[in-house]
Amino acid sequence: MRPMVVDLAKLERDVVELHERYASAQPFPHIVMDDFLCPDAAKLATSEFPSDNPDRWLHFAHVNERKFSNTDPEQWGPTLQSVLAELNSPRFVTFLTAVTGIPDLLADDSLEGGGLHRSVKGGYLNIHADFTVHPRHRHWRRRVNLLLYLNDDWPGEYGGELEFWSRDMKRCVTKTAPIGNRVVIFTTDADSFHGHPEPLRCPDGVSRRSLALYYFTEEDAPVERSTNYRARPGDGLKSLSIYLDKEALKLFDGMKRRLGLSDEAGSAFLKRLERVRSRFRK
Repeated sequence: MRPMVVDLAKLERDVVELHERYASAQPFPHIVMDDFLCPDAAKLATSEFPSDNPDRWLHFAHVNERKFSNTDPEQWGPTLQSVLAELNSPRFVTFLTAVTGIPDLLADDSLEGGGLHRSVKGGYLNIHADFTVHPRHRHWRRRVNLLLYLNDDWPGEYGGELEFWSRDMKRCVTKTAPIGNRVVIFTTDADSFHGHPEPLRCPDGVSRRSLALYYFTEEDAPVERSTNYRARPGDGLKSLSIYLDKEALKLFDGMKRRLGLSDEAGSAFLKRLERVRSRFRK
């Protein structure tokens, strides 16, 4: 018998207090909850996280990020599959609606841009606001992110804190360490700037691990925008590279939407782009 994944009854009892915390958080609505999964489920889900076998992971390597992604639940263990099913279930989505105040949320079974994420030593994700419209559903507007960390142990010296920046991109307002079984839920707007921009300082063989799920609402004509990477104050000449990379990704994003390209094609495109940049840097 599989262990209970999430104590939804308790979350539902606390929903008023959770909504108040969510709505009042700065710099944009969000909430951080520790011990999110039930203990046995958390332990099993962490142990089932796929190995670093390259056949299981897509590599996204370019100026604005260094990470690996797996969006195929068939390759996941049974507890991870149960976690995914629970967090995409109608009951949990109803709970999310109550916490966020955003009605009629939709789960994304395709895990577009989400799924399991893994970053190794030196990995990072520059500050950005997320893409706004689902590539396969033109009327789906992205509204909420859920990040569940699945690290065995994560000392502070490893870095990798999730940073939330002010809407004018002048300062980092809050940082959240990727501690195991911690969940972060936040609203995704055009100026919900976030990321973990400093290269990871974890040892070789250790990775920053998470499950990322995104939730949408259906609208008549949502404004379509690709991921908007932004430079931080003090980034200097790096700002130009961040901008040029963002523009190249915007071009690919448009092609992906028109031609229905896959994440595998995106990973291959980024590898070619990085090889070109490497030649110019020599």
